[in-house]
Amino acid sequence: MSGPVPHPLQPQVDRLVELGYPALAGLDETAFRARLAPLLALELPQSAGVPADPLEAGRVPYVVVVDRTLVAPEQTVPLLRLPGSSRPGTVDRHHPQGGLEAYLPLSELDVPAGGSYLLVDVDRGEKFCGVAPEQALGVIREGGRTPLTIEEGIAVLTQAPYLLERNKCFSLAGSRRGDRRVPGLWISDRAPKLGWCWDGNPHDWLGVASAGARLSAP
Repeated sequence: MSGPVPHPLQPQVDRLVELGYPALAGLDETAFRARLAPLLALELPQSAGVPADPLEAGRVPYVVVVDRTLVAPEQTVPLLRLPGSSRPGTVDRHHPQGGLEAYLPLSELDVPAGGSYLLVDVDRGEKFCGVAPEQALGVIREGGRTPLTIEEGIAVLTQAPYLLERNKCFSLAGSRRGDRRVPGLWISDRAPKLGWCWDGNPHDWLGVASAGARLSAP
């Protein structure tokens, strides 16, 4: 007789534990799992019920997000890896004064509080390759979708590292620092890198990632 079917989000929580998120959050494993346990009570949208095919172009149905109130991005970027690589992710040293702390979610996003939440229907936005982030942002808004923040981009690559491909990288236009800089994730020296570009500059290798919704725990 087979055992109980694990919750679809359980492998993602296990992945965070394996990577050492509990210690980074200053918690033991039991306490960390307890912090994320309410997410397992969420009713997943029907469209998110089937895991994304790694070969499907740039999409993933749902991702557990741990935000900076639990673990800082500077701690989680080095845990990122490209498929089949052991090279750690890096943060571009040219982020200006204030570093990543200066980047905050756009006020319109209404990012859930509590340290963790669920991001649904993620698209890395490769259709926006060659489009300036500020122009892509308007299209994303008109389509009823939401741009990703820095923490959300990290969460996506933590669970689905295959989404970051050469010439199919993506900006995270949901995080801004009050100027024209837009953070993004791309490949440098055969590893993920969190850098930034100008909001008015298009790059044919850089799209703009978006999601369908954010779901908070009950």
